[in-house]
Amino acid sequence: MGKHRKLMPTALERCVWGNGDGSTMPVFDTPLGKIGGAICWENYMPMYRVTLYDKGIELYLACTVDDRETWLCFVFSSAQFMTSSAYPENHPIRVKHGDDKVLIRGGSCAIDPLGTILVEPDFTRELIHYVDADLSQIACGKMDLDTVGHYSRPEVFQLIVNEKPCDPVVRR
Repeated sequence: MGKHRKLMPTALERCVWGNGDGSTMPVFDTPLGKIGGAICWENYMPMYRVTLYDKGIELYLACTVDDRETWLCFVFSSAQFMTSSAYPENHPIRVKHGDDKVLIRGGSCAIDPLGTILVEPDFTRELIHYVDADLSQIACGKMDLDTVGHYSRPEVFQLIVNEKPCDPVVRR
């Protein structure tokens, strides 16, 4: 289908990964609707979100370990649930915490374009949520606030997006 590389690694991620670039910010046109998303704290990057809105995103996938209550489209937050037993038997984290310590508490949820919670987050166990999304609700959400339509004020604000790959090393 394609790829998205996280634009800005957060905290200790910076020890392993570098910055992504604008060439991997897709919104895919699928039979289910226009799908795209952000990884973890990219969800707090307003200009990145405006870029996705401008591309017509309908189903926003918010893959994150962040379980805060933030988020005009459907939002599907897939927050992983993990206990210390996911680590190998002799791994220091498993040795320190035993088998049943909850390390990442999950909290996946689904929210419609008007802010109605369709699937409540569950912070107690590992599970898979299923939800039916009525894409006609997106137009209702945009009647209140369309950040790339009537509310965008292009004569005041402009967003320039560089979607070209940016190589980390340039040889001359």
